[in-house]
Amino acid sequence: MNSAKVRHSVPSEKLEGPALLTDFSRFYILTLLYEGGKHGYEIMTSIESRLGRKASPGLVYPFLKLLQGHGYVTFRSSSVGNKQRKVYSLTPSGKAFCDRLFSQFTNMVSGAIEPTLQVCAHCGCRVFRDAYTQEIDGRRLAFCCRYCAKSYATEMRAAG
Repeated sequence: MNSAKVRHSVPSEKLEGPALLTDFSRFYILTLLYEGGKHGYEIMTSIESRLGRKASPGLVYPFLKLLQGHGYVTFRSSSVGNKQRKVYSLTPSGKAFCDRLFSQFTNMVSGAIEPTLQVCAHCGCRVFRDAYTQEIDGRRLAFCCRYCAKSYATEMRAAG
């Protein structure tokens, strides 16, 4: 039986990007729901075990209610142990919302990391940090691994 209740009035808090996500915990709650349905206590324990910080019920449940009010999550009652729990799941519009947020987050992180990436001189893959460097023909070059460096050096000797 689906016990989902959807508010038909427009919630006062606008659900768009930064206005919705006032902290990393809310963003992480969305990532947990994106993985699959979870009840509130499961969300709190997942945050604690994965991030090493406690999430309070005062953060989790109002946020779930806000998401529900916007039609981004629904819940069903489910028996978990001896208790009845509300298991929250993203709706199709909730998944689309998460896809947009995750895309924005990816672009933001990529923009921050891009200047620090090195490109392997042999295979062209991008290396975030700890690139393997080697001097070949008087030039210090970056490689993703020593095997690419060796292959590159062998190809340069054969070509030249």
